[in-house]
Amino acid sequence: MLTLPPLSLYVHLPWCERKCPYCDFNSHQPSGEPPFEAYVDALLEDLEGDLPWAQGRSCQTIFIGGGTPSLFPGRAIRRLLDGVRERLPLLDDAEITLEANPGSAEAARFAAYREAGVNRLSIGVQSFDDASLAALGRVHDSRAAHAAVAAARAAGFSNINLDLMHGLPGQDPAAAARDIETAMAHAVPHLSWYQLTIEANTVFHSRPPTLPEDDALAEIQQHGEAQLAPQGYRQYEVSAFAQDGQQCRHNLNYWRFGDYLAIGAGAHGKVTLAAEERVIRTRRTRVPRDYLGSVAAARREIVAVSANELPLEFLMNGLRLCDGVTTADFEDRTGLSAESVHAVAASLRHRGLLVDDENRFCTTPTGFRFLDSVLAAFA
Repeated sequence: MLTLPPLSLYVHLPWCERKCPYCDFNSHQPSGEPPFEAYVDALLEDLEGDLPWAQGRSCQTIFIGGGTPSLFPGRAIRRLLDGVRERLPLLDDAEITLEANPGSAEAARFAAYREAGVNRLSIGVQSFDDASLAALGRVHDSRAAHAAVAAARAAGFSNINLDLMHGLPGQDPAAAARDIETAMAHAVPHLSWYQLTIEANTVFHSRPPTLPEDDALAEIQQHGEAQLAPQGYRQYEVSAFAQDGQQCRHNLNYWRFGDYLAIGAGAHGKVTLAAEERVIRTRRTRVPRDYLGSVAAARREIVAVSANELPLEFLMNGLRLCDGVTTADFEDRTGLSAESVHAVAASLRHRGLLVDDENRFCTTPTGFRFLDSVLAAFA
C-alpha cells in the first residue's frame, strides 16, 4: 500500500544572463528585462492548481532553481515566498534554497533574499580558476566567486553550498585539487562536486572541447574524495559532500522518492496519490512566453508511472545515496513488495555490487562506481 512521503516544492525561474555552452537545463537568455512580476503571478496561479496534491501535508523544503534565480530582485522573491506561505503550510524549520551566480549585481541582492525568508544559498562557482571559467563560458571570474561567498556571509547566510565542476577543458588533477582546496578554505558546510558531462542540445555537444582522459578523471575523483574527507566533508550522494547535519534536505527528499510539487516553465514534479494507489509525474510548458501566455490548466502535463516502472524509478534515486534506502521505504513509496525485486537484488549482492543486507538497498564501493550497471539490472 502506498504511503504519503514528505512534501517539497520546486520553483523554476528560467532566465539567465547568458546560456553556458555545457548547460542543458531549461534556461533562456532574455532580450530585455524578464517580466519578473508577471512571472510571480503565474507561479502563484500555478501553485493554486497543485494544492489538492499536498493532501494535508506541510511543505518541508523549497528549492528555487533555474536559470539564474539571482537575476530576480528581492521584492519578487519576497512576493513569491509570501504567496507560497499564504497557500501552502510550511514546516517551522523549512529549508528554503535559492540558486545564485557570482557577480556583484546578484550578490547585492543576497540580503534581500535573506529577509524574504531564503535560508540556504547555493552559489554556482563551478571553478575558482579564471581559465577554466572562461572555457566554461561563465560570466564571472574567480574574484567575483570569492566576493559572492563573502557577500552571502555578510547577508547572514551560514547554510551555503558551492557548486564545483571537475573534468573541465584543459584541467589536470593538480588544478582540480586547487579548486577543492580553495572551496574548503571558505569553510562552507556543503559542496556539490560533479564531473562535467557533454549533454545533447548544447554548444559543447556540437563543438566538443578537449576534456581530460579517463585516467586523469579517475585520479581527479580519487584525489578529491581524499581531500574532502579529512576536512569533515562526508560524501552522502553521488555528487554531494557535507559536514555533519548539513546535507541538502531538499535533494535528500528527491533521492528518497519523496513528493515535490514543481511550478514554473519546464518544471518537473512527482506526486503520490495514495487513495488512488498510483504515482504521477508532472511537467510544465518549457518556453517562458508560452508558460506566461497559458492558463494554469494548459501549462501542466500529467504522466502516470506504471507499476513496472516504479522499482527502477525508486532505485535510480535511492541508490545515488551512499547509505542507500530501506526496503521498507521501497514498499511504502512504490506500493510494491520488496519481493518483487528480490531475485535481481540477490544476484547483485552475490556479485558484490550491493551490500549483503536484506533490509536495505545499498551499493558496495564497487557498485557505487558502476552505478549505471547496477541500475540496468533493475530495468
